[in-house]
Amino acid sequence: MSYNHPLIAREGWPYLAGIGAVTLLVQSLGGFIFAWPFWLIFLFVLQFFRDPPRLVPLAENAVLAPADGRIVVVEKTADPYADRQALKISIFMNVFNVHSNRIAVNGRIKKIQYFEGKFVNADLDKASTENERNAIVLEANGHDITLVQVAGLIARRILCYVRVGDQVKKGERYGFIRFGSRVDVYLPLTAEPLVTVGDRVSATSTILATLPNLDG
Repeated sequence: MSYNHPLIAREGWPYLAGIGAVTLLVQSLGGFIFAWPFWLIFLFVLQFFRDPPRLVPLAENAVLAPADGRIVVVEKTADPYADRQALKISIFMNVFNVHSNRIAVNGRIKKIQYFEGKFVNADLDKASTENERNAIVLEANGHDITLVQVAGLIARRILCYVRVGDQVKKGERYGFIRFGSRVDVYLPLTAEPLVTVGDRVSATSTILATLPNLDG
């Protein structure tokens, strides 16, 4: 699989450059005994912005995880972005997860909606409706698939790189959320979930659900 992105996400380069410069300055002035806390911070930020390539499963009709993390919701509820009832699967990302967001299905971007909001803990259900968030609705072989990036308690910046009308493929990188967050996935009610609350998932590698006739 071709993944045309650096192993350390570009979104983190300014942070790493700044922290790295301060760390080297402290070490040059006071030695490692004073610099080691700064090295720990540097290593933490380095791991946060890692962005490894992932293999796309070959299974047909598969809806892939758009993010790394832990499943916190699997339920039938309203999808306010596509105006329908849907199967909702939510993934909570802590600060140790990869925060690059990836496309779950092959399709076309049908709608994008951004909402300003609060920054409550993304592990809570109310984060889906109260927090800053960015929703994209994809049309995939006649099915609407909604992916919602939700800011968390610490996250203050949602980045989305796709536009309405873009054709996208499974596993493609479409966004990033800095420092702890959540992604909500809304699927047609005919989808069959393959995960349960508490499961750990990996973006692209994990199949969240199957959806009949998704791939034609």
